[in-house]
Amino acid sequence: MQAGFAKVAKIAVLLAALGALYALAEHQHAQREAARRAAVALTPGCLEKLERYGLAPRQYYESPYVLQRTRAPILLTGYREEDVRAIQRGCNIIDDTQGLLAQNPRIERWNATRFIRGSHASCDHCHQGIGDKQDASGNRLKGSLGLGASWVMADMYDRFTGLLLPFELRQMQCYINSSNGYKPNIADDLIRDVTAYSRFLSAALDLRIGNHYDEQGIDEIAASHTLKQGDDYVRGEALYKQKCATCHGPQAFGVESSGHLLGPALAGPNAWNMQSRNYFYYVSTILPGFICRNMPLGQENTLSNQECRDIAYYIGNLPRPAGDKQGPLIALQQQFLMHVMPPLMRLTASPHGSPPAPLLPEREP
Repeated sequence: MQAGFAKVAKIAVLLAALGALYALAEHQHAQREAARRAAVALTPGCLEKLERYGLAPRQYYESPYVLQRTRAPILLTGYREEDVRAIQRGCNIIDDTQGLLAQNPRIERWNATRFIRGSHASCDHCHQGIGDKQDASGNRLKGSLGLGASWVMADMYDRFTGLLLPFELRQMQCYINSSNGYKPNIADDLIRDVTAYSRFLSAALDLRIGNHYDEQGIDEIAASHTLKQGDDYVRGEALYKQKCATCHGPQAFGVESSGHLLGPALAGPNAWNMQSRNYFYYVSTILPGFICRNMPLGQENTLSNQECRDIAYYIGNLPRPAGDKQGPLIALQQQFLMHVMPPLMRLTASPHGSPPAPLLPEREP
């Protein structure tokens, strides 16, 4: 009798636990559905950009950007209200991944930081101009990682993984390596909304599916694009202090002031990891290309190819987190360096800095 009662009690407890889990899941699903239906509080940058591109729920969409540049109106299928909200949320995620401008980051940014280690990484650091970097005349810039141009490439061969990756899986690589974080589920609202925003950019800019555009990726700079002086740590350090330290800090650990990030970390625990394509020793052409085409802000394309490679070589030698494939010993080594190197660099740094070493005149190929 007692044995039978105990068995029934165990089953009742198990059913109650399962019921509680189901109720919690239903509550969370209801929360997410309410967030999907709620009006989106746009960041100032997204408000300006989406207004400029004429995003609104209507039967047909006509891009003001295309009309202004070509004088030929192009009517496309319009957007429903739920489409507009998804695009707005995607823009917010690119512009403010950490949710610093959100009242409730967990809900408004789909808790994006659960996929990111550190407090600095934001999509806009690499995909500048909120994924659509242009000059003052509205020209899209070569090597600027435009999200619209990346979306129209659709399934693309990835030479690092050896796989044919759709846009959504390429996003995942950003979270794993460039953000030193974790892979989202492909059905996650975070992935869906960023994809919706990227697809909208392609429509606003009149980019055609399957075409390659100069802003799609990075204009990689190989050693063969220089006068073969060799990548130099000392030259790179001097150039970093002169061109980069103001925004990224003297040790490249980023610059924060009053809770606001002025310049993201290029080294240390808030930087990308050793599997990221930005890591110079993983592939030595990508970071120099990004630096040349996008840095320093407001002075893009002013550095020579050799200078960009020297700065990237210096940054590549700074401590940063190990990737998932490096193993525990490398991870421990990098953690040790991230704690030991900053005070050593402060002790050995000259109070006045050092001028960059002179370079030979360079003829760009």
